[in-house]
Amino acid sequence: MNQAANPNLNVEASAQRVQETYEKQHQAYLANPYPEYEERLANLQKLENILKNNRVAITEAINKDYGNRSIHETEFLELFGSIDGIKYCRKQLKSWMKPQKRHTSIWFFGGKNKVLPQPKGVVGIVVPWNYPLFLCMSPLANVLAAGNRAMIKMAANSQNLCRLLADLVNKEFGEDTLAILPGVSASDFTDMPYDHLVFTGSPNVGRQVMEKASKHLTPVTLELGGKSPCIVAEDYDIELACERILQGKLYNAGQTCVAPDYVFLPESKADAFIEHAKKIVPQRYPNLETKDFTSIIDKRAYSRLIQTLDDAKEKGAQVVNLLGDVEPSDELEKIPPTLILDSTTEMTVMQEEIFGPIMPVKTYRDINEVIEFINIRERPLALYLFSKNKPLQDKVIKNTISGGVSLNDVMMHVAQHDIPFGGVGNSGMGHYHGKEGFIEFSKLRPIFQQAPSPGTKYMVAPFGKTMDFMLRMMLGKR
Repeated sequence: MNQAANPNLNVEASAQRVQETYEKQHQAYLANPYPEYEERLANLQKLENILKNNRVAITEAINKDYGNRSIHETEFLELFGSIDGIKYCRKQLKSWMKPQKRHTSIWFFGGKNKVLPQPKGVVGIVVPWNYPLFLCMSPLANVLAAGNRAMIKMAANSQNLCRLLADLVNKEFGEDTLAILPGVSASDFTDMPYDHLVFTGSPNVGRQVMEKASKHLTPVTLELGGKSPCIVAEDYDIELACERILQGKLYNAGQTCVAPDYVFLPESKADAFIEHAKKIVPQRYPNLETKDFTSIIDKRAYSRLIQTLDDAKEKGAQVVNLLGDVEPSDELEKIPPTLILDSTTEMTVMQEEIFGPIMPVKTYRDINEVIEFINIRERPLALYLFSKNKPLQDKVIKNTISGGVSLNDVMMHVAQHDIPFGGVGNSGMGHYHGKEGFIEFSKLRPIFQQAPSPGTKYMVAPFGKTMDFMLRMMLGKR
């Protein structure tokens, strides 16, 4: 929320730019508060075309913002996910927009109930740097599908992508419909009386955003991350679990809000997990120079992770470098994939979301220990369980709570368009993706139409025997 990340920012110009854009969109909403199906569909198609037609430029911009970002990860995790989500919105849009008929009580016989999803108005979206395309386009698709206008503030670490998308969007959309605003401060951006505000980032900044929104009673969708636990059960193949967990963990070098943050292993299988990790990681990432292994976003984040490792060592943890004797690279801002054994709750690595290629490994004898460990901590954005045992799956799911769950894999629930994505408690509030996203950014407006000759016409003063009879019927009196 501070402006130090962009020292060249003209504070006065930033506030004016945000205010002017908001007024344009607000006035456009008042002039056309309910865009019809064809207009919304066209907006989604334009958004999809921007991504398809500028694939190379987008991946290069993200790579430049990172220093090194795996091109294949960007195309798979960001471009594909964004385009596929927009396509899903286009296919479902007509059914989502239909007024929903609702039941009418017998006591209001002849009347009719329905719910009409209406656009809320102007939606602000604050986008983080870790998945700057997907975490922009995923909520945006729902916002436009619901018929809203959108203003977007991207992270200071994503300015190459931000400027590119701003130029591409300006060619296809009027600023009164969609605007991406380079060079504006988060403080100015979140100070507008939006009709809805979306923020993805840390819980601490999420609290600040929510406080700003509260001045205008603006509803918020917060996606805040946290320490997402991963559990491997006794019945599951430990090598297969290891491969899937590390695949997800090392995407984007661990800089993923739903990355498995720490893993619980059966005591008897911990050694097998560690040995297999030592085998497969060098096969996937033979050295830090490989373009397939993404850099840490900036020096500050890199230094924080180095300090986290040092803190664990100083407090007695065993640090297992999965690339052997390969040292962290200050120049590349890369850290070898690392396991932390014998971690304790006093260590930074078990207190804060890691957001890097470091993973504590904990062991257990009884699944109830694991459930208790998870439940006494803040509610995570995701929970992962590797087990084919249905009663065990039910036990873990029903006795814990998290934003989402993937069984026998990690992170894949985020890529599903027909289930909602969202946090709970410290990991956020609200949902988007698919129909729930459309609903999140719509006002579900209840509409009652009275019957031509309703029974309520008899329920007027002066009250007497007719009213007494009707009340006996309604209240079940004898």
